[in-house]
Amino acid sequence: MAPLVLIPGLACTAEMFAPQVAAFSPHRPVTIASTLEGGTMAQMAAAILRDAPPRFALGGISMGGYIAFEIMRQAPERVERLALMSTTARPDAPEQTVQRQTLIERVEAGELETLLREVSPRLVHPLHKDDQALIETQVRMGLEIGPAGFTRHQKASIKRADSRPDLPAIRIPTLVLVGDRDPLTPPIRAREIASALPGAHLVIVPECGHASTLEQPQAVNTALEKWLSLPPFS
Repeated sequence: MAPLVLIPGLACTAEMFAPQVAAFSPHRPVTIASTLEGGTMAQMAAAILRDAPPRFALGGISMGGYIAFEIMRQAPERVERLALMSTTARPDAPEQTVQRQTLIERVEAGELETLLREVSPRLVHPLHKDDQALIETQVRMGLEIGPAGFTRHQKASIKRADSRPDLPAIRIPTLVLVGDRDPLTPPIRAREIASALPGAHLVIVPECGHASTLEQPQAVNTALEKWLSLPPFS
């Protein structure tokens, strides 16, 4: 049974996968990768590969998906299966880069907590925007990552590669999962990934925004369990 390596998103810690660790760690080794080393997706991927098992199942959410694509470029032979959650294969659009630069400026001006409290409710499904426990979890993770980590994550996201040309070469069991109301990486982006991947399985989670692993943990865990049980490609 392959170990499971999960990569958190931007300004997120291992707490992003707390429901998944609880569900899967009794049955297989589960590691939450650190995104605190390296200033580019390639550097973060190399650091994760350095500490990862020789062969493993890989899952990434949001920015963790960007890093997962980089891992597939650097060491595809080490990845048994792939889960791409709440993410996109596209590079930053110019307007996204402008938005990120504005966020960086605000954080450098000392507004990290204010920004986290402002943005977090916008990332979740409208039904969850008043879920204080969920919002506080997102704020807590961002504060733990800190201003320097937040800025580094944003700059790495701005410079990330276009992963769309690499998709047809990924020939392992792959789950592509997205919330039905994800405002950052909407279902159209997940469909784009799934349509280019041989044998990909697309799951659109109802009543779910961008923070899928925390917003709808049972639905995500069910999808991951099915993915982990898929036979390897021959």
